[in-house]
Amino acid sequence: MSEYNEENKSIGQVQIADEVIAIIAGTAACEIEGVYMAGHYTDSLVSLFGKKNLAKGVKVEVEDGLTTLELEIAVEYGVNIKKTAEDVQLKVKNAVETMTGLTVSGVNINVTAIMVEKEQPAQVDIEEETEE
Repeated sequence: MSEYNEENKSIGQVQIADEVIAIIAGTAACEIEGVYMAGHYTDSLVSLFGKKNLAKGVKVEVEDGLTTLELEIAVEYGVNIKKTAEDVQLKVKNAVETMTGLTVSGVNINVTAIMVEKEQPAQVDIEEETEE
């Protein structure tokens, strides 16, 4: 009778591209209210076609089985930046670890812009008065 050997269980190797990890991180970050990934708010040509590069603004470094991520984000004016950044860190760490099985050792957040809602011109109702 042969003993079950954990090493014999493997039938190959799985590699996950850094781009895939970056897309997972970018998608997770955008799920936090008031957060936009760097480049998404300025790339008008891409927005015409409805495609977004969710990896833009995400740097991935995998070394010795540990993954470190660095994200550049923009936040809406008025949100608590510290709390929002911490929420992004937690969401990104959980998403990457859950979906890839990798161990995330750090998620560094760089807030590079504040999004201010475009001012809408005030609508003026013009009432015509007739003089009689």
